[in-house]
Amino acid sequence: MDRMLYVAMSGAKETLRAQGVNNHNVANASTTGFRADLAAFQSRAVDGTGWASRVYATNSTTGWNHHSGALVASGRDLDVAINGEGWLAVQTPDGNEAYTRAGDLAISADGMLRTSTGRPVLGDGGPLSIPPYTSLFIARDGSISIVPQGQDSSTTATVGRLKLVNPPREELARGEDGLFRLRDGTVAPAEAAVQIAQGTLESSNVNAAESIVNMIELARRFEMQVKAIKTAEQNADSATRLMRMS
Repeated sequence: MDRMLYVAMSGAKETLRAQGVNNHNVANASTTGFRADLAAFQSRAVDGTGWASRVYATNSTTGWNHHSGALVASGRDLDVAINGEGWLAVQTPDGNEAYTRAGDLAISADGMLRTSTGRPVLGDGGPLSIPPYTSLFIARDGSISIVPQGQDSSTTATVGRLKLVNPPREELARGEDGLFRLRDGTVAPAEAAVQIAQGTLESSNVNAAESIVNMIELARRFEMQVKAIKTAEQNADSATRLMRMS
């Protein structure tokens, strides 16, 4: 009975872990530039003495979905989306560099260009600062041009350029803050081939319908495993009663 109980218990625990990953994806189905986490069940042999015939289930995150989300026009000057492969470089609180696909940018009170979560956006020379302007244009290569406040449209000035990178996806790892970093801790070089679209945002690549169906499937699987645990308990009680009668 203990073997049945152990297999059912380990399966229920790993199902809960898979449900956590799936629920995280569902919660971010409307998050700009979000990349869905991928999880998979695997069978592992039970270590110990005896014949190597027993296995149990494990669930682990196997990476993230690299496919791009849909590009949605917003018409906002500070909204940008990567057109194809690539990433925006941002600065983390510890001063290091990280990467994101979320291009819903804003200018803070101190004139710094930041993401919607408050991360400073990096240019070729560090965090970007935007002077007061009448109009702003971001070119496909990430160059930011403005018409300075108080000037007419014939006067334009380039105030910086977004740092756009495109490291191999297998070298990237997602952090707990949702940002991506190179696994070896280095900084990716700027990539001139990466292009952006102004006035556009990339939606999450989570398939909401598929994730909801997966949530229901995992819930039913968990119920089945809990029933197996109860059945093992009932069988143990029945066996104990028989032993007492004998």
